[in-house]
Amino acid sequence: MSATVRSTVQSPPLGRMTPRAWGMLLVLCGAIFLEGINVAMLSVALPAIRADLGLSTGELQWVMSSYVLGYGGFMLLGGRAADLFGRRSMFLSWLAVFMVVSALGGLASEGWALIAARFLAGVAAAVMTPAGLSIITTGFEEGRQRNQALLVYSGTAAGGFSLGLVLGGLLAEAGWRWVLFTPALLSLVILVAAVPLIPKSGPRRPAGRRMDLAGAVTVTGAIMLLVGGIERATHVDAGVTAATISVALALFAAFVVIERRSPHPLVRLGILRSGPLLRANVMGLLFSAGFFGFQFVAVLYLQELRGWSSLETSLAMLAVGADAILAPTLTPRLVNRFGNARVILCGLLLAVLSYALFLPVGMDWTYAAMFPTMIILGMAFALAYGPLTIAATDGVDESEQGLAGGLLYTSFQFGAALGLAATTAVIVSSRDLADGYRPALAVPLVAAVLAAVISAFGLRKGSAR
Repeated sequence: MSATVRSTVQSPPLGRMTPRAWGMLLVLCGAIFLEGINVAMLSVALPAIRADLGLSTGELQWVMSSYVLGYGGFMLLGGRAADLFGRRSMFLSWLAVFMVVSALGGLASEGWALIAARFLAGVAAAVMTPAGLSIITTGFEEGRQRNQALLVYSGTAAGGFSLGLVLGGLLAEAGWRWVLFTPALLSLVILVAAVPLIPKSGPRRPAGRRMDLAGAVTVTGAIMLLVGGIERATHVDAGVTAATISVALALFAAFVVIERRSPHPLVRLGILRSGPLLRANVMGLLFSAGFFGFQFVAVLYLQELRGWSSLETSLAMLAVGADAILAPTLTPRLVNRFGNARVILCGLLLAVLSYALFLPVGMDWTYAAMFPTMIILGMAFALAYGPLTIAATDGVDESEQGLAGGLLYTSFQFGAALGLAATTAVIVSSRDLADGYRPALAVPLVAAVLAAVISAFGLRKGSAR
């Protein structure tokens, strides 16, 4: 980012930032909050969508899967595009696309139109999300100020997801189309505010630098096939799944060959030699797999086995949103005092504890017995999610901040697909949900334990900062 832009945002403590810098941060937080509620609200509205549009179970899954494919598949390309073509322009233009396709999804009268709109919304989010993150990592001075800004940003993301569950339940009562119209309206508000508040910068693309189209096509295809293959593993023939994943792996191999030979690679493979960055991405994948797997099983347990309504289930999960309060207030103090790596480890250990506490859940449990899991998981989010974002971008050159953000969010998305597929496979392999929900709860526990082990290894290697 240009020196002019930096001068508007650099000041030692976060609380003493200029009003313009605060405005920029709030706009970017609004966008990530929008992305969070968009995902959460739709999951609650799926039964109403099925009833109105007459969708089959397979078509209904594609309402969610299409967004995942667009979001996960284009995230890496979106992050690199922000580095090359300008973070501000990528953020604003794709926020506008997100607004339009969300509104079109709300107007859809056929299942295929809704699925197409959701795919395009995922692609738009895949560009604007890493672009927004890289505006923060390049616009705030590395160290305490950037860390605090990132923790506010990540807390807003998690809070959006938690509040989205409740908002989705309320809006679905008025009509499922409002679940899509509401993000469109919020996008318009954020876009109007973002134009004057996000500073302009010069062209980001170095002289003679071109987009690596061959690398972009192969890696996007590989990620989409891998995420889609894993997510659909329990719904299609095993041979189809194996073939899909095999093609994905072949495309990944081709991508590596292309990047090694390309004079202007989409992904400089050397960036993956950074131990802290690689560990942060693996931990992010496992943390996301554990959370989304747990949420899936918990929602099925509450709604299908206990007969709770969508709104009651949403309110039960609301305690996880404690992260929105703790991340910008408590976590920065802990990071400043104990170091980023120690705080991540503590957060992952809390995730292990929360899942372990829920493991013996029975049909006669009251919400009071479930509450410790929910609130501890919220604390785990506060201590792990934001610091993982810091770890994945810390020390990365400014010209590759969008790429670093794209790598991290791709890991989160792939982890979510992996966690959902694994828990679903366990349930499907059982006689029924009543027999399968408790074994499925072991999946998030194992993922959290593995993430904690990797975190502890990084701490032993002296990566705490």
